[in-house]
Amino acid sequence: MIDTADIPGGGQLLLRRRGNDFAIEYGETQLMVSWVSRSEQALATLACQRVCKDDARLLIGGLGMGFTLVAALAALPANASVVVAELVPKVLDWARGPLSHLFGDALADPRLTMEICDVHDLIAGSPERFDAILLDVDNGPDGLISLANDRLYSVGGLQMAHAALRPGGVLAIWSGYPAYGFADELEDAGFIVEEVHLRTGEHGRGDRHVIWLATRS
Repeated sequence: MIDTADIPGGGQLLLRRRGNDFAIEYGETQLMVSWVSRSEQALATLACQRVCKDDARLLIGGLGMGFTLVAALAALPANASVVVAELVPKVLDWARGPLSHLFGDALADPRLTMEICDVHDLIAGSPERFDAILLDVDNGPDGLISLANDRLYSVGGLQMAHAALRPGGVLAIWSGYPAYGFADELEDAGFIVEEVHLRTGEHGRGDRHVIWLATRS
């Protein structure tokens, strides 16, 4: 183990290293690992494909190991802007330290603004601000790490995200597991929903992750 990080509201993240590989864990659950990033990158690329503005504004909830951020910056034009909301301050320290090789120059990109805050609060105060909101703040649409994350995925939280998007904007949500019925909840909040299933490995191998792409019509 390299380091620990206290989560506001309780709990602790662990940063582990084995050889050249890193993992961020919560209890017995591996939240993210350095050797698997396909679905986290897809969260960004799929959302950015649906944003057709030169000055697109993105919000990413959860910095993690930077895979979503790096993919978003690679896909977006020069006039776009990205805000990353990270709840745990030490995750940003890890990004600048032991995980810096995963981020490259991303944290110095002039399009990026880092906010150490609860993404829920940022969304709540941002009516029609963003063209895309990308959420990877937990292991799926629930409150495993922080019970407060349940607010994001409740009907009220989804409606709040809907209000924070510009017309035609996209709410993209990552999950490490299928959550049956969640697409219906997104539709109830006013979204047009596409559900994408991806394997973590190539050729249909690996764990199955899910990305919901919910468009404000």
